[in-house]
Amino acid sequence: MPEQGVMPVLLSIGHGYSAAALGLVLRDRGWRVIGTTRSAAKAAALEAAGIEARVWPGSDLTADLAAATHLLSSVAPGPSGDPVVTQLGAAIASAAPHIAWAGYLSTTGVYGDHAGGWVDESTPLTPSTRRGQARVEAEAAWRSLADRSGLPLHIFRLAGIYGPGRGPFEKVRDGTARRIVKPGQVFSRIHVDDIAQVLAASIARPNPGAVYNLCDDDPAPPEDVLAHAAHLLGLPPPPEVPYDEAEMSEMARSFYAESKRVRNDRIKQDLGVRLRHPDYRAGLAAILAGEGAA
Repeated sequence: MPEQGVMPVLLSIGHGYSAAALGLVLRDRGWRVIGTTRSAAKAAALEAAGIEARVWPGSDLTADLAAATHLLSSVAPGPSGDPVVTQLGAAIASAAPHIAWAGYLSTTGVYGDHAGGWVDESTPLTPSTRRGQARVEAEAAWRSLADRSGLPLHIFRLAGIYGPGRGPFEKVRDGTARRIVKPGQVFSRIHVDDIAQVLAASIARPNPGAVYNLCDDDPAPPEDVLAHAAHLLGLPPPPEVPYDEAEMSEMARSFYAESKRVRNDRIKQDLGVRLRHPDYRAGLAAILAGEGAA
């Protein structure tokens, strides 16, 4: 753990939507937060928000790893595996003795399809998509790195992420939203504020080797979420489109290839988390209220 009186330092590799929410929480608690991004424009935006920015790949992160007390990776695996482990694994291993907590953001896609059934952290990993399989392999790479180096690794499996700027309201307002209906299809989801809350709670209670599902209490059909968003806006529900007739990207269609309900008991029991947005109704209302206050 960092010595008493020493400023904690988070090095966040791939400082995107979810990591940024945590970064702002820690910044406001007096932490030094270093975030990597892939473009100079995004780096400038991070700096404006009080986050030290690095463009990576491209920057040498050796000094930042030497300074870091905490490490978070949000980088998705690529064709050659996890790029952080591949490119920075040796440097991370060298830094491991002074890192108090490390986190890897994965996905509930590692569980595969369960025909709407429930899964928890002990469920075998049986992904049915290439993206899910890549995440299983990335988790294994991080675990191997932790086993070799003593890195205090925690794995977080995130359900569908939504929040300010990532809600359904824009498409409902402009009339482009469609309620794609696939009987029996349900998704779990998580508001970005609760992602930040869980990560901060884990940092406060490190348990190396732990795996946590990050999702709310109410897995639901996606068409219900869109209908409720329209209701909140005082608009008619978007038109229904049968799944077999819907035009979707390959990535969007891959989400519909799996249906499951994800349990979140562990974040409540082990970390003492009380979700701010326990279902999509609360989460959508908070997004809309935030838009009105902006």
